[in-house]
Amino acid sequence: MAARIEDYALIGDLQTAALVGRDGSVDWLCLPRFDSAACFAALLGTEENGHWRLAPAGAGDCTRRAYVEDTLVLESVWETAHGTVKVTDFMPQRDRAPDLVRIVEGVSGRVPMLSVVRLRFDYGNIVPWVRRSDGHRVAVAGPDSAWLRSEPEVHTYGEDRSTRSEFTVAAGEKVAFVLTWHPSHEPRPRLVDPYESLRQSVADWREWCARCRYRGPHQEAVRRSLITLKALTYAPTGGIVAAPTTSLPEEIGGVRNWDYRYCWLRDSTLTLNALLSVGYEDEARAWRDWLLRAVAGDPGDLQILYGLGGERRIPEADLPWLPGYERSFPVRIGNNAYRQLQLDIYGEVIDSLWVARRGKLDVKPHAWHIQRCFLEFLQQHWREPDEGLWEVRGPRRHFVHSKVMAWVAADRAVRTLEADPDLPGDLDGWRTMRDEVHRDVCEHGFDPERGTFTQFYGSTQLDSATLLIPRTGFLPPGDPRVRGTVDAVRRELCRDDGLLARYGDSAGLVDGLPGEEGAFLVCSFWLVDALCLTGRHTEARALFERLLALRNDVGLLAEEYAPRDDRLLGNFPQAFSHIGLVGSALLLFGCGTAD
Repeated sequence: MAARIEDYALIGDLQTAALVGRDGSVDWLCLPRFDSAACFAALLGTEENGHWRLAPAGAGDCTRRAYVEDTLVLESVWETAHGTVKVTDFMPQRDRAPDLVRIVEGVSGRVPMLSVVRLRFDYGNIVPWVRRSDGHRVAVAGPDSAWLRSEPEVHTYGEDRSTRSEFTVAAGEKVAFVLTWHPSHEPRPRLVDPYESLRQSVADWREWCARCRYRGPHQEAVRRSLITLKALTYAPTGGIVAAPTTSLPEEIGGVRNWDYRYCWLRDSTLTLNALLSVGYEDEARAWRDWLLRAVAGDPGDLQILYGLGGERRIPEADLPWLPGYERSFPVRIGNNAYRQLQLDIYGEVIDSLWVARRGKLDVKPHAWHIQRCFLEFLQQHWREPDEGLWEVRGPRRHFVHSKVMAWVAADRAVRTLEADPDLPGDLDGWRTMRDEVHRDVCEHGFDPERGTFTQFYGSTQLDSATLLIPRTGFLPPGDPRVRGTVDAVRRELCRDDGLLARYGDSAGLVDGLPGEEGAFLVCSFWLVDALCLTGRHTEARALFERLLALRNDVGLLAEEYAPRDDRLLGNFPQAFSHIGLVGSALLLFGCGTAD
């Protein structure tokens, strides 16, 4: 059975990523891209679905582990009766085939080690043929081929279809393993030097981290979140995946298991703000350019998510041979949410391009044309119901957040024209739209008896997304309707000590799905922001500290947290959670300290 979600660490090469457990097992790796089929899928099944364990023989979890400072290079240390050993795991940033490098180093004594590799292509469904070639092991099945280069001698065992190596490492000794994937019809790629690759990887990451301009409190947490966001970037296009995993459950044993290995437009504004605020203009520009390419076309065809290169068709399918993480079934690949209508994304895109313009990124000539087309579409359609921010798979409704983001779209377009009157556009029409949306939301989306905005028109349900209202500028933080909403959401959606659910739907009345999810971590960061903006800085800082304490031992956050079981839930690590952490730190520590 796979480890607890928080027991995994992330390594990656800016095109894909692997999860490494505290026991030294790589239980998840998709090659060659984030959204490719996994060759190690034990995370969603058993060891027979593919894994690679490298650890002292007979040992359990490592004694301690940590990333090399300011890098994505992981060091795991075992202290055993025979001595102490360290395993270093990383994936070099690539200009060719992907490599997974694992280096064993003796620290003291003489430690017996065991490496067990079970390669299973197509998400654990296909057992490849394994043969010896040039002193290496090569596994081939269909389009996939993987080479295992091992300094210790390895043996292939037919009975359990594994490749094993048993060896002893003494103090001061180092031995390396390299797993390299390539298309099976191509020649074997050039072999990397594992030790030079380690040196270069550490240098690359540290050079990147040195560009960070954040100097406030909790620098380590902010920098680790930024490294994680960089690791979730698909370097060839600049797209940022929501998470490197699929089907890690929002409820153990439940059906809320989704594939997050794609790029969501809803993350765009917050991502751009975070990157620009801490000095990563190149990454912000790459994300902006990915966004412009992805959304090009008929405004009516705008999707909420796209593939790494902007691919539009992401059909959903179940993998029946995988039992799911802790029997959380079905395991899904693809995501049918790409077919949904979510009107808020027009606001997200226009707001993102507004942020890019204010951040003085070079202006793309066609960017304003795209915004105008989106505004023209939104002028005709903002009054329609949609599926909303949370991608509910129930009926369409008039979600308050969607309407607020329609207001954002009109507001940012108006402000752009006011700042640059030479640009073409319907200034009077957009001002009229902005006023109409504002009146509509305040009339139909606000419950005056309870003093709060609701999830959708006519609803008594609340929604954590309404905490974003003061950040968007829809209402000023001092407006009593804002404070009332913050208090109501905090009171009614709190799961534990400030940790919020996305919305009140314990009976599945909104999304039509059984069961309950955990506390959604980015919503709690939004509560930090809302408390800060409404002047409650001490409470905001206390909640921020609480959220930092939920990170695992190497500083990573999943999508959700289950207070009752004290464990992380959902896909991991989650970009939205880490974006929330960075955004809250930037806002919070720019505020005063008096309540």
